[in-house]
Amino acid sequence: MPLEDSTSVFDFEGRPSDSPLVEAIWSTRSLDDGSFVSSADTYWEMVIARYRGELSITMRGPETQAKRASFHKDTEFFGIVFKHGSFMPHLPVSRLVNEDVHLPKAVTGAFWLHSAAWEMPSFETADDFVARLVREEMLVFDPVVGAVLENRPLDMSLRTVQRRFLRATGLTRGTFDQIERAKQAAALLQKGASIADAIFQAGYADQPHLTRSLKRFMGHTPGQILQPGSAE
Repeated sequence: MPLEDSTSVFDFEGRPSDSPLVEAIWSTRSLDDGSFVSSADTYWEMVIARYRGELSITMRGPETQAKRASFHKDTEFFGIVFKHGSFMPHLPVSRLVNEDVHLPKAVTGAFWLHSAAWEMPSFETADDFVARLVREEMLVFDPVVGAVLENRPLDMSLRTVQRRFLRATGLTRGTFDQIERAKQAAALLQKGASIADAIFQAGYADQPHLTRSLKRFMGHTPGQILQPGSAE
Protein backbone atom coordinates (compact mmCIF):
# COMPACT_ATOMS: atom_id res chain seq x y z
CA MET A 1 0.00 0.00 0.00
CA PRO A 2 1.68 3.25 -1.08
CA LEU A 3 1.29 6.03 1.46
CA GLU A 4 2.35 8.77 -0.91
CA ASP A 5 -0.32 10.40 -3.03
CA SER A 6 -0.14 8.40 -6.25
CA THR A 7 -3.46 9.43 -7.79
CA SER A 8 -1.64 11.65 -10.29
CA VAL A 9 0.63 8.86 -11.58
CA PHE A 10 -1.65 5.79 -11.50
CA ASP A 11 -4.96 4.98 -13.10
CA PHE A 12 -6.22 2.37 -10.62
CA GLU A 13 -9.14 -0.06 -10.70
CA GLY A 14 -10.01 -2.72 -8.13
CA ARG A 15 -12.79 -5.20 -7.51
CA PRO A 16 -13.74 -7.98 -5.08
CA SER A 17 -13.44 -11.62 -6.12
CA ASP A 18 -15.98 -14.42 -6.27
CA SER A 19 -13.36 -16.74 -4.77
CA PRO A 20 -13.24 -17.19 -0.97
CA LEU A 21 -9.46 -17.55 -1.32
CA VAL A 22 -8.91 -14.12 -2.88
CA GLU A 23 -8.81 -10.82 -1.01
CA ALA A 24 -8.92 -8.50 -4.03
CA ILE A 25 -8.23 -8.15 -7.74
CA TRP A 26 -6.68 -4.96 -9.07
CA SER A 27 -5.25 -3.35 -12.18
CA THR A 28 -3.46 -0.10 -12.78
CA ARG A 29 -1.49 1.82 -15.38
CA SER A 30 1.31 4.26 -14.65
CA LEU A 31 0.82 7.66 -16.23
CA ASP A 32 4.43 8.77 -15.80
CA ASP A 33 7.86 7.57 -14.62
CA GLY A 34 8.29 7.68 -10.86
CA SER A 35 8.49 5.84 -7.58
CA PHE A 36 6.55 5.46 -4.36
CA VAL A 37 7.01 4.03 -0.88
CA SER A 38 5.50 0.54 -0.78
CA SER A 39 4.56 -0.30 2.79
CA ALA A 40 4.89 -3.64 4.56
CA ASP A 41 2.00 -6.04 4.09
CA THR A 42 0.87 -9.45 5.34
CA TYR A 43 -0.64 -10.56 2.03
CA TRP A 44 1.03 -12.28 -0.91
CA GLU A 45 -0.01 -11.76 -4.49
CA MET A 46 0.49 -12.59 -8.14
CA VAL A 47 1.38 -9.60 -10.31
CA ILE A 48 1.51 -9.44 -14.11
CA ALA A 49 3.20 -6.38 -15.62
CA ARG A 50 3.30 -5.31 -19.27
CA TYR A 51 5.84 -2.73 -20.45
CA ARG A 52 6.49 -2.00 -24.11
CA GLY A 53 4.89 -5.30 -25.07
CA GLU A 54 6.99 -7.36 -22.65
CA LEU A 55 5.26 -9.36 -19.92
CA SER A 56 6.58 -10.33 -16.50
CA ILE A 57 4.79 -12.67 -14.10
CA THR A 58 5.75 -12.39 -10.45
CA MET A 59 4.71 -13.98 -7.17
CA ARG A 60 5.56 -11.59 -4.36
CA GLY A 61 5.11 -10.72 -0.69
CA PRO A 62 4.49 -10.60 2.18
CA GLU A 63 6.76 -7.63 2.95
CA THR A 64 8.15 -7.05 6.45
CA GLN A 65 9.44 -3.52 5.86
CA ALA A 66 8.69 -0.52 3.68
CA LYS A 67 10.71 -0.02 0.53
CA ARG A 68 10.80 2.35 -2.42
CA ALA A 69 9.47 0.94 -5.69
CA SER A 70 10.07 2.54 -9.08
CA PHE A 71 8.00 2.25 -12.25
CA HIS A 72 8.04 3.32 -15.90
CA LYS A 73 5.43 5.36 -17.71
CA ASP A 74 2.70 3.36 -19.47
CA THR A 75 3.35 0.14 -17.56
CA GLU A 76 0.19 -1.91 -17.04
CA PHE A 77 -0.11 -3.97 -13.86
CA PHE A 78 -2.66 -6.60 -12.89
CA GLY A 79 -2.71 -8.39 -9.55
CA ILE A 80 -4.48 -11.06 -7.52
CA VAL A 81 -4.16 -10.66 -3.74
CA PHE A 82 -4.72 -13.92 -1.87
CA LYS A 83 -6.49 -14.16 1.48
CA HIS A 84 -4.67 -14.99 4.68
CA GLY A 85 -4.51 -18.77 4.90
CA SER A 86 -4.39 -19.34 1.12
CA PHE A 87 -1.14 -20.79 -0.17
CA MET A 88 0.43 -22.88 -2.93
CA PRO A 89 1.93 -26.12 -1.54
CA HIS A 90 4.57 -26.20 -4.30
CA LEU A 91 5.60 -22.58 -3.68
CA PRO A 92 5.87 -21.93 0.07
CA VAL A 93 4.88 -18.41 1.11
CA SER A 94 8.13 -18.31 3.10
CA ARG A 95 9.96 -18.09 -0.25
CA LEU A 96 8.02 -14.95 -1.13
CA VAL A 97 8.70 -12.95 2.06
CA ASN A 98 10.55 -9.80 0.95
CA GLU A 99 11.26 -11.52 -2.38
CA ASP A 100 9.93 -11.68 -5.94
CA VAL A 101 9.68 -15.08 -7.63
CA HIS A 102 9.49 -14.61 -11.39
CA LEU A 103 7.60 -17.23 -13.39
CA PRO A 104 8.94 -18.12 -16.87
CA LYS A 105 6.89 -17.32 -19.95
CA ALA A 106 5.73 -20.17 -22.17
CA VAL A 107 4.15 -19.66 -25.60
CA THR A 108 2.43 -16.37 -26.35
CA GLY A 109 -0.24 -15.64 -23.75
CA ALA A 110 0.92 -18.36 -21.34
CA PHE A 111 3.42 -18.95 -18.54
CA TRP A 112 4.92 -21.89 -16.68
CA LEU A 113 3.59 -22.74 -13.24
CA HIS A 114 4.68 -25.94 -11.49
CA SER A 115 5.88 -27.59 -14.74
CA ALA A 116 2.69 -26.82 -16.66
CA ALA A 117 1.75 -24.07 -19.11
CA TRP A 118 -1.09 -21.85 -17.92
CA GLU A 119 -3.07 -19.29 -19.88
CA MET A 120 -2.37 -15.77 -18.70
CA PRO A 121 -5.24 -14.51 -16.53
CA SER A 122 -6.69 -11.02 -16.90
CA PHE A 123 -8.64 -8.63 -14.70
CA GLU A 124 -11.83 -10.16 -16.09
CA THR A 125 -10.80 -13.86 -16.01
CA ALA A 126 -8.98 -13.90 -12.66
CA ASP A 127 -11.78 -15.78 -10.86
CA ASP A 128 -11.71 -18.57 -13.47
CA PHE A 129 -7.94 -18.79 -13.12
CA VAL A 130 -8.16 -19.10 -9.34
CA ALA A 131 -10.95 -21.68 -9.61
CA ARG A 132 -8.70 -23.83 -11.79
CA LEU A 133 -5.85 -23.49 -9.29
CA VAL A 134 -8.19 -24.76 -6.57
CA ARG A 135 -9.53 -27.65 -8.71
CA GLU A 136 -6.01 -28.83 -9.44
CA GLU A 137 -5.05 -28.45 -5.76
CA MET A 138 -2.38 -25.91 -6.58
CA LEU A 139 -4.03 -23.37 -4.27
CA VAL A 140 -5.26 -24.55 -0.88
CA PHE A 141 -6.52 -22.97 2.32
CA ASP A 142 -5.65 -23.66 5.96
CA PRO A 143 -8.54 -22.72 8.30
CA VAL A 144 -6.12 -22.63 11.22
CA VAL A 145 -5.03 -19.16 10.11
CA GLY A 146 -8.54 -17.75 10.38
CA ALA A 147 -9.02 -19.35 13.77
CA VAL A 148 -5.77 -17.84 15.03
CA LEU A 149 -6.62 -14.36 13.76
CA GLU A 150 -10.08 -14.58 15.35
CA ASN A 151 -8.59 -15.94 18.59
CA ARG A 152 -10.74 -19.08 18.41
CA PRO A 153 -9.57 -22.12 20.41
CA LEU A 154 -7.99 -24.99 18.49
CA ASP A 155 -7.71 -28.63 19.53
CA MET A 156 -4.01 -28.94 18.72
CA SER A 157 -0.69 -28.06 20.27
CA LEU A 158 0.65 -24.52 20.21
CA ARG A 159 3.66 -25.73 18.25
CA THR A 160 1.42 -27.23 15.56
CA VAL A 161 -0.62 -24.03 15.35
CA GLN A 162 2.54 -21.93 14.99
CA ARG A 163 3.93 -24.24 12.30
CA ARG A 164 0.73 -24.17 10.25
CA PHE A 165 0.34 -20.38 10.61
CA LEU A 166 3.93 -19.89 9.40
CA ARG A 167 3.45 -22.32 6.49
CA ALA A 168 0.29 -20.59 5.24
CA THR A 169 1.31 -16.94 5.77
CA GLY A 170 5.11 -16.99 5.66
CA LEU A 171 5.13 -14.95 8.88
CA THR A 172 5.20 -15.59 12.59
CA ARG A 173 2.15 -14.37 14.47
CA GLY A 174 4.27 -11.70 16.16
CA THR A 175 5.51 -10.19 12.89
CA PHE A 176 2.03 -10.46 11.37
CA ASP A 177 0.51 -8.52 14.28
CA GLN A 178 3.21 -5.82 14.19
CA ILE A 179 2.54 -5.13 10.51
CA GLU A 180 -1.24 -5.09 10.93
CA ARG A 181 -0.97 -2.76 13.93
CA ALA A 182 1.19 -0.34 11.94
CA LYS A 183 -1.33 -0.43 9.09
CA GLN A 184 -4.12 0.31 11.58
CA ALA A 185 -2.25 3.28 13.04
CA ALA A 186 -1.42 4.65 9.58
CA ALA A 187 -5.07 4.34 8.51
CA LEU A 188 -6.18 6.22 11.63
CA LEU A 189 -3.72 9.05 10.93
CA GLN A 190 -4.76 9.21 7.26
CA LYS A 191 -8.37 9.63 8.41
CA GLY A 192 -7.39 12.59 10.59
CA ALA A 193 -6.90 10.97 14.01
CA SER A 194 -4.37 12.63 16.28
CA ILE A 195 -1.06 10.92 17.07
CA ALA A 196 -2.26 10.40 20.64
CA ASP A 197 -5.44 8.70 19.44
CA ALA A 198 -3.47 6.49 17.06
CA ILE A 199 -1.15 5.45 19.89
CA PHE A 200 -4.10 4.53 22.11
CA GLN A 201 -6.32 2.82 19.52
CA ALA A 202 -3.53 0.79 17.91
CA GLY A 203 -2.07 -0.20 21.27
CA TYR A 204 1.37 1.42 21.21
CA ALA A 205 3.25 2.18 24.41
CA ASP A 206 4.18 5.75 23.47
CA GLN A 207 5.01 8.05 20.54
CA PRO A 208 8.61 6.79 20.04
CA HIS A 209 7.22 3.24 19.80
CA LEU A 210 4.68 4.38 17.19
CA THR A 211 7.30 6.33 15.24
CA ARG A 212 9.74 3.40 15.06
CA SER A 213 6.99 1.07 13.91
CA LEU A 214 5.62 3.38 11.21
CA LYS A 215 9.07 4.21 9.85
CA ARG A 216 9.90 0.52 9.56
CA PHE A 217 6.62 -0.80 8.21
CA MET A 218 5.06 2.23 6.48
CA GLY A 219 8.20 4.13 5.48
CA HIS A 220 6.95 7.38 7.05
CA THR A 221 6.82 9.02 10.44
CA PRO A 222 3.44 9.85 12.02
CA GLY A 223 3.90 13.51 11.12
CA GLN A 224 4.58 12.67 7.47
CA ILE A 225 1.42 10.60 7.31
CA LEU A 226 -0.59 13.43 8.84
CA GLN A 227 0.98 15.92 6.41
CA PRO A 228 1.89 14.11 3.16
CA GLY A 229 4.90 15.59 1.41
CA SER A 230 6.46 17.01 4.56
CA ALA A 231 10.21 16.62 4.99
CA GLU A 232 10.05 15.80 8.68
